[in-house]
Amino acid sequence: MKNQKFDLQNRLVKFAILIMKIVEMLPKNYTGRHFKNQLIRSGTAPAFIYGEAQAAESRKDFVHKMKIGLKELRESFIALTIIKEKPLLEHKKADQALVECDELISIFFTSIDTAKRNMKNRKSNIQG
Repeated sequence: MKNQKFDLQNRLVKFAILIMKIVEMLPKNYTGRHFKNQLIRSGTAPAFIYGEAQAAESRKDFVHKMKIGLKELRESFIALTIIKEKPLLEHKKADQALVECDELISIFFTSIDTAKRNMKNRKSNIQG
């Protein structure tokens, strides 16, 4: 289990670095600056938020923090999609980031779902 946590943390750090590389390649015009500001925040936040979730004070706190991370990933996915569709960036890194972002969204969603089920099961065991 510890390796899985480290692997996700490592993936989130690598994703943040990929986002930084993409941001640095965006055009230096108004639109580029807008997406740079948006994407740098939403694309790097999940790594920090996951760190906070690992130190959560309860399962409920963990779920809350993971939901925030999921929102940031979804925001990043939409920004990356717009960047690719416009296109503001014609580079394979945008495709790579979209794939990784989609996978991270799935991991966060599953983790939230599992934590919620565990909370319900724990309540059932206590009451039963």
